[in-house]
Amino acid sequence: MSMGQEYLKAVRGRFNQLKDLGDRAVAQLNEQELHHVPAPESNSVAVIVRHLSGNMISRWTDFFTTDGEKPDRNRDGEFETVPVTKDELKELSEIGWSTLFRALESLDEDDLLVELYIRGERHTVIEAMERHLSHVASHIGQIVYIAKMLRGGSWVTLSIPKGQSEAYRAKTFGQ
Repeated sequence: MSMGQEYLKAVRGRFNQLKDLGDRAVAQLNEQELHHVPAPESNSVAVIVRHLSGNMISRWTDFFTTDGEKPDRNRDGEFETVPVTKDELKELSEIGWSTLFRALESLDEDDLLVELYIRGERHTVIEAMERHLSHVASHIGQIVYIAKMLRGGSWVTLSIPKGQSEAYRAKTFGQ
């Protein structure tokens, strides 16, 4: 496998991991918790999910031929509190993720240095993917943090539980 192919595989894998992490955190919340705003200048999980979806759709629709900030995107509206059900939120999230994954699957290593634009700024495809990866990771981290705070003692860990690192190491590495 070439370096470019390996890079694309790694990026696709990271986005899949982030989607899974976010999905598993959101799955633990009820509809009321999805709309909980932790502090006055904070966002609810529902708002963050709506923003991520809007960002993915804008960035990765016709990304080679149009700016990643589409003129019809209402970014400010993504941050407004809008009552949505858990099912509606999941559907909206899937639209965003599907848009991203279709775009990533369409790429091959010859595309990595092709230039595209986001908010009028020139980026290579690599730069655009890295920019988006860090953006998504930061928001998924927010979702997990909020969900963990809300669920408290009923939170089901998404990784190695506290105090279980040694047991995990022994199981994984036979130590």
